[in-house]
Amino acid sequence: MRKYTAKEDYPLYEHHYDDIRTATGKSLNDFTLEAIQKGEIQPEDCRISAEILERHAQIEESVGNFQIAAELRRSAEMTRIPDSRIMEIYNSLRPRMSEKKKLKEIAEELKTKYDAPQCAAFIEDAIHVYEKRNMFK
Repeated sequence: MRKYTAKEDYPLYEHHYDDIRTATGKSLNDFTLEAIQKGEIQPEDCRISAEILERHAQIEESVGNFQIAAELRRSAEMTRIPDSRIMEIYNSLRPRMSEKKKLKEIAEELKTKYDAPQCAAFIEDAIHVYEKRNMFK
């Protein structure tokens, strides 16, 4: 797999315009006023793809922004999770809203059902913090 760098590839819009696809596979050329007026472009067509997020993560790594790269990779994983489930997980992470067991179940679900190990690790880190600060339900 090709590695993307800031020097050669940033911004993607300028250097890889024809390769950019949304989560539904639409190219940037598909986004025209006529297509929108005809109803050919739907809200879900405007979502970023995991592939583009990974490219951005590689660019950030190439300039030493490892934390931003990690956030972009976690975001790429989240593209596989339905919005409604993300909101449920978010609400479960609010202080004193969940028991430890529930957060462990969420972490396991993220790993197994959604192939989102970095998101699962985020939940597992939260479990340790909640334990230390007595923030469980």
